[in-house]
Amino acid sequence: MFIAHKRESDGAEQSIKVHLINTAKMAREFANPFNGDDYAYTAALLHDIGKYSKEFQKRISEGGKKCDHSTAGAKEAAKINKFGRIMSYCIAGHHSGLPNYGSITDVGIERTLNARLNKLPKDFPAYDQFFNEVDLKEISIPATPDIRHYSKNNIGFILSFYIRFIYSCLVDADFLDTEAFMSNNSVDRSSNYDFKSFRKQLNTKLSGFNSDGLINEYRKKILDDCIEKARLDKNLFNLTVPTGGGKTLSSLAFAINHLIENSMKRIIYVIPYTSIIEQTAREFKDIFGEDNVLEHHSNFDFDDDEGKIKNKLKLSSENWDMPFIVTTNVQFFESLFAHKPSRCRKLHNIANSIVIFDEVQMLPIDYLKPCIEAIKQLVQNFNSTVVMCSATQPPFDKYFKELKPIDICENHAALYDVFKRTEIITRNVIESNILAQELNKKEQVLCIVNTRKHALKVFSMLEKESSFHLSTLMCPVHRKEIVRTIKQRLKDKLPCRVCSTRLIEAGVDVDFPTVFRVMSGLDGIIQATGRCNREGRLKVDGRLVKGKVHVFIPEKEFVQHQPEAFKRPIGAAESIIRNFEDISSPSAIEAYFNELYELTGEGIDVKKITDRLERDAINFNFCFEDIAYDFKLIENTTIPVIIPYDEKACELIEKLRYSDYKSGILRSLQPYTVGIYENEFKSLFGMGAFDFISNGGITSKESAILKKDLFKDLYDKDTGLKITEETGIGIYI
Repeated sequence: MFIAHKRESDGAEQSIKVHLINTAKMAREFANPFNGDDYAYTAALLHDIGKYSKEFQKRISEGGKKCDHSTAGAKEAAKINKFGRIMSYCIAGHHSGLPNYGSITDVGIERTLNARLNKLPKDFPAYDQFFNEVDLKEISIPATPDIRHYSKNNIGFILSFYIRFIYSCLVDADFLDTEAFMSNNSVDRSSNYDFKSFRKQLNTKLSGFNSDGLINEYRKKILDDCIEKARLDKNLFNLTVPTGGGKTLSSLAFAINHLIENSMKRIIYVIPYTSIIEQTAREFKDIFGEDNVLEHHSNFDFDDDEGKIKNKLKLSSENWDMPFIVTTNVQFFESLFAHKPSRCRKLHNIANSIVIFDEVQMLPIDYLKPCIEAIKQLVQNFNSTVVMCSATQPPFDKYFKELKPIDICENHAALYDVFKRTEIITRNVIESNILAQELNKKEQVLCIVNTRKHALKVFSMLEKESSFHLSTLMCPVHRKEIVRTIKQRLKDKLPCRVCSTRLIEAGVDVDFPTVFRVMSGLDGIIQATGRCNREGRLKVDGRLVKGKVHVFIPEKEFVQHQPEAFKRPIGAAESIIRNFEDISSPSAIEAYFNELYELTGEGIDVKKITDRLERDAINFNFCFEDIAYDFKLIENTTIPVIIPYDEKACELIEKLRYSDYKSGILRSLQPYTVGIYENEFKSLFGMGAFDFISNGGITSKESAILKKDLFKDLYDKDTGLKITEETGIGIYI
């Protein structure tokens, strides 16, 4: 018998033939929703044929150095037909990641696919015995991939996506079969979830809402529209709902009903910020149960879960085999352009699923074009439905062209009139001391600024009693505590003055009678109105009135270091303020986005991702590794510092010092981290503020921990990590 795997616990052996057939059958099943069955099956059948070599068999039975077992299958796949290279990429990278194609001059020592395909027989082990067990003549794959929607204009994008999804099927099937054998358990893939039961649970939640009043009447109409449009076939949909219109649960009602109607697999809810994902995930878990919702982002701590659920969540975080996924724009889109197995495993589970983008206007402008192309692919070629949700729906129609989005709620103007609960007042420059005076005169007020430095300055001038500060200088656990306190004080009608960076704008359900907002993009201003008179119940002398949102210009020190990503939206918003009386109207919002995209020009694809993929389509010469490296929605310019904020954080820090498995503990410490700029880091480092954790004998600034004995001096209970004045510019979150 030729051995693929040997189990350490009892010495049991799995044959290569059994592993290849198991993996191939599973990969074929995974690829069925996008008609990739034959390519996935064949790639999986060939992926480990290099293990038939004497070198590999000696290594697995006696130990020894690693040998190349993936090149053999990649070479065989390339011989099948001109599209065989689709499988070659997947097989060559099934452990190390999808490679760049490279050039004809690449030699065997290079990591490129071309170098692998050009390896001479003497440079990698022979695998002749494979042909005694599997007859390649019996394999039949289409001359061309069965892709539903071809377009000559973006054939490179289409083929690169197809390759990534075939790759996803292969690596997930390979991992699951290997894991099943090594753990001596069957593969736990409980994909047949009872969505009719989930629908009943959601309906129970919805039935408990108050239906009195005009706003609730229209919330009910929005919900009814969602349920009605859910009967339609899979497609691209817009859900344009004013802030406070209940779009989260209404979009969920659409998704569940649409999924049942169209026999789909799962619901993926994509959110712009990590800071608000936990609130949405908590809402979903309360409705559908803890073990049916995967919350996938960097702050999630799997060690909080027990036993079977914990293990299921760990697996599901890589392959998304759960009924409900709540994730971020960064996690979702960077996975679609990734090349590593751990990031790509989940992709096949996006096919035949419903993807809801909450606050779709928050898609990063610099990568807007490849993001929109990705959405088109999911709908046109991977059998998915996409719902784009927003109170300020961007005019994306011109980018979709042949794929026109269907409006779930059609009468936007009428909805806008009903949900208009605020009056926006535009003002000139307000100095921080004048601003603080105005805030101090109000019992309940929210002030949203663009930088941490500005938030600190204004907060320092507020009356300390009943005033609160929110920014990313506070670790996530600290922020959650403050938000909880703010909500309770608002509910109890107690004085509550808050100065926050923009992290409070999306998804933090607070309701103030008055809001001050520093000039920003128009979508940011509209988000701020959603924190003002949210329920439309504000009264003065017994009669209903509108909440007041003051939009003002900050003093010069808070705009002189503004990044270009802020200047463009502000410039477009200023133009709208000059030309529209009501800047929150649907016509003003449409004009804003048109102006913004015109100002941005070619900047909607700063790394030329789409152009490069079209160029690479010639002879299938894709640069998967380079594209994955360049497609980064957030350029990480900050350095994480771990804060010994509470007893749990201190316990985890102690574990980190002595554990050989630091990555899991570091993930658990994410809720206790604060990101700071390089110059801020240097300032604190010069004060001797940090301890460092060595990882494999290597110490880096990414392992910085605020010293426990300096915690009280350098971490404020109101404002978080103390940054000295000379460190300069402020972070824009």
